[in-house]
Amino acid sequence: MRGAVIHAPGDVRFETLDDPKILHPTDAIIRTAVTCVCGSDLWPWRGVEPVDEPHPMGHEYVGFVEEVGSGVTAVAPGQFVVGSFATSDNTCANCENGFQSSCLNREFMSTCQADYVRIPNAQGSLVATDGVPGEDLWPSLLAVSDVMGTGWWAADAAEVGPGSTAVVVGDGAVGLCGVIAARAMGAERIIAMSRHEPRQELAREFGATDVVTERGDEGVRRIKELTGGIGADSVLECVGTDESMRQALHSARPGGNVGFVGVPHGVAVDGQELFFSHAGLRGGPAPVRRYLPDLIRLVQSGRIDPGRVFDLTLPLDQVAEGYKAMDERRAIKTLLTP
Repeated sequence: MRGAVIHAPGDVRFETLDDPKILHPTDAIIRTAVTCVCGSDLWPWRGVEPVDEPHPMGHEYVGFVEEVGSGVTAVAPGQFVVGSFATSDNTCANCENGFQSSCLNREFMSTCQADYVRIPNAQGSLVATDGVPGEDLWPSLLAVSDVMGTGWWAADAAEVGPGSTAVVVGDGAVGLCGVIAARAMGAERIIAMSRHEPRQELAREFGATDVVTERGDEGVRRIKELTGGIGADSVLECVGTDESMRQALHSARPGGNVGFVGVPHGVAVDGQELFFSHAGLRGGPAPVRRYLPDLIRLVQSGRIDPGRVFDLTLPLDQVAEGYKAMDERRAIKTLLTP
């Protein structure tokens, strides 16, 4: 088969790879329908995370089941399935508590920018759609496997509720999906923090009522102005830098909540500052499997359309250009077609 391999920062190549095989009874093999580049893939691309040796890339996937191990009964060959970037058995104590991304048998996906993918923990990780969805829904279902599920987790962790005010820090695919989630959860006011006009426009179409272009202390001051000097009920931190975390924490009202889902890089939270803020802080890898059935239904019913975050579509053999376009902010998110 063919797939993307990163060799060094800025060096992603499209190569011939060994076909995946069933290694454990709980494995499945899928043929990818579409895959994509994630914002978190840019960390090694930019050299922020080390690349010690060449390795495959990609952790978002939807596709058709080709083969299943003897322990997999939840899905069958021929079905169209969606899974999470963090696989789980969906039976351990952490899974039963709704935190499948902390499954005791968790494996993170890392080979999905390819024609075929082995899915560990397939019995607990994969959810079949109702029939084979039309190709027009594939991008949105792909978004559910990570960015939409992660945006939903950000809103859930920040305790967005009916009538609340929510701030979304970050205008990448996760932040934009966080806007979708906040609206679906009933937020009355959704403030998107963005400096980029095309992303601002999409945020408004997804449900943002206000846009703040300022960052840092200026951004916090603007949030306070829009919230009567108090701050927001819920803040969704969808970037993962020290600046974005500080902006999120300072934008929350006393008693408010911050859901942080951007993978932290150089983030330091001051204990005393957090103590006296009275703000709640919860985050981590999104338990996407918890939300998969509901999010798939929302997509298939037409109630949400997160696939609109894909504003560049390329064939899989042009995956390197997909990385470049996102790194240079020429694209929000790159969809890759086999």
